[in-house]
Amino acid sequence: MSTVWKQRPEGGNRFAMWLLRAIACHGGRGLARVLLYPITLYFMLVRGPERRASRAYLSRVLGRPSRWMDTARHIHCFASVILDRVFLLSGRMDQFQVEVNGLDQLHAQMDKGQGVLIFGSHLGSFDALRVLAQERPDVQVKVVLDKAQAPAMTELLGALNPQLDQCIIDASMDSTSIVMAIKQAADDGALVALLVDRTRPEEPALPAQFLGTQAHFPTSPWLIAAALKVPVVLAFGVYHGRARYSLSFETFSEKLEVSRRNRASILGEHIRQYAQRLEHYTRLTPYNWFNFYDFWTTKHVDATHAAVDADAAVQRRTALRRTA
Repeated sequence: MSTVWKQRPEGGNRFAMWLLRAIACHGGRGLARVLLYPITLYFMLVRGPERRASRAYLSRVLGRPSRWMDTARHIHCFASVILDRVFLLSGRMDQFQVEVNGLDQLHAQMDKGQGVLIFGSHLGSFDALRVLAQERPDVQVKVVLDKAQAPAMTELLGALNPQLDQCIIDASMDSTSIVMAIKQAADDGALVALLVDRTRPEEPALPAQFLGTQAHFPTSPWLIAAALKVPVVLAFGVYHGRARYSLSFETFSEKLEVSRRNRASILGEHIRQYAQRLEHYTRLTPYNWFNFYDFWTTKHVDATHAAVDADAAVQRRTALRRTA
């Protein structure tokens, strides 16, 4: 996203967040869902840039000019998923119906006794991954998340689940620290979940065809995967209305190989394949796409000449361990 979009204020202040939490926790999910309508109206009337971005995206994915009700449905879907985070993170999974597909593929990688990178996106709910805690309570899930992006929401979720902070790798750290934290978690056999569809300001990226036009996707997650030599599994958790979610896993690679000689072309091919799978699920569930900015005009750094090199950071750490 551009710097302007990254600096957009959070949707809702701390009081509104805590009021929502109080109603959700004490009044139940049914009562809390009534609040989704005024929240949707607020975004429709007050949050102009997000509303316009929604309309532009919906016109692209629906193949026709989007209507007012399309945008309202899009924002309502987003608000529903945010609300459900309150219940998912407070351990009330019994209130949801989650259909899981491809779990055998994920288990096959986990049973190798090594860490697994789970590549997700801003499509639907990444918190649906918590269903894994019921399937495999012995496995730890770490999520790479930028705490500074939505401080009020981060504070609220931390209050709901005090253990949450231990499961987060803060993406606002410098790149070397992030890579080292991911490596440590993978070495411990954890599942490390990253959202890999959104570039940060001036982050190295490469283009891929997405919904009819080239968009840019970050290269860093793929470099990290290649450096750590652990399996990569794609995850798509989408919301289907009421209390229904589906969670799909697809093995992308058992060990990602990215040679230095053909780095740009190999990375480009990986990103192209990922963009195809993301587009598949986006077209199936268009109202689940939650990038409320102009995704197709993001400024980026040409990754072919980027100085950021994830495997170099890992090699430095390995060398230090050998000499210690």
